[in-house]
Amino acid sequence: MGLRVSHYFEWERFVTGGHAQSVENQRTVMDDHGLAYTTRPDLSADILHLNNMGPRSLYHARRAQGRTPVVVHAHQTAEDFEDSFAFSNTLARPMRPYLEYAYSLADVLVCPSAHNREVVEGYAAAPKRVISNGFDPAKLAGHDDPDLRETYLDRYDLDPPVVFTVAHVLKRKGLKTFIETARAMPEVDFVWFGYLNPTGGPLGKLLQSSETMELVESAPDNCTFTGFVDDIAGAFAAGDVFYFPTHNENEGMALLEAMHCGIPPVVRSIDTYEWLTEGELCRKADSTAGFESALRELLDDPDERERIGANAREKSEGFTLDRVGEALVGLYRDLADGTLGENTTH
Repeated sequence: MGLRVSHYFEWERFVTGGHAQSVENQRTVMDDHGLAYTTRPDLSADILHLNNMGPRSLYHARRAQGRTPVVVHAHQTAEDFEDSFAFSNTLARPMRPYLEYAYSLADVLVCPSAHNREVVEGYAAAPKRVISNGFDPAKLAGHDDPDLRETYLDRYDLDPPVVFTVAHVLKRKGLKTFIETARAMPEVDFVWFGYLNPTGGPLGKLLQSSETMELVESAPDNCTFTGFVDDIAGAFAAGDVFYFPTHNENEGMALLEAMHCGIPPVVRSIDTYEWLTEGELCRKADSTAGFESALRELLDDPDERERIGANAREKSEGFTLDRVGEALVGLYRDLADGTLGENTTH
């Protein structure tokens, strides 16, 4: 294509989880397509792509007006920010007008899901294009290896079938419901793979809310919190039902990864997951009792787990980096050709 992209991720050293993985995925796509890019903010590039609208990104987005096309990834919303860490609910209020201004500086907003686009419609009038964060199948290599499964089952003393999730331990992710469900099903092992603080680093310990830690400490014996795991494929190898009672999500990359592994998901019935067909691609509920019922049905019926898991695996093929990559490169091409308005919703 001959394009050069300034692909900037402010506070890159401190941000982990799905946000960081999305940025890594985008750079993998650019590498795969032979696209030249720098990770520094550089207005001499053909496109300025911003992945975290901190003050420095805001500064460069303003400078780029009328000079360099600005792509902004709408990873954050005030709604998604709530119940994430200490003081996040207080900060969510001023965050809304800040993001409204930041997103208004974009020539195009990239939204990871149709639901995210609907939310961001209320933030800015900039053109929007839905491009999934996607997932990298290479990260999950070995998820079906019996030896890897046995290693992780032994490491955390788990007795299959295992109910699990993969995420930072946040209240917003449905932490209380996860623990309540485990308490209601004492004969089943529940395991939460992921950082026990919001950022995974020393700063995260300061940001972790006391309520979150109290919930973790109150969890029953059949509910394990592993903290960071060195091989995420091991988490998917050990699990049999992916349980994701999150209250608010822009997309949920771990869900896509679980689907790719052929693991049936049980999710909260929220707008983000309207595209997941109940009974075909997942089971849905919105209460602890409903989740318990859905989980018991899947745990008691291996054939049903296999059926939904196979459907989920097939559906996930539309979210691989190969597919997502074509959409991202297509966006860059449209910006370069001046045809963005023909292919993008407002």
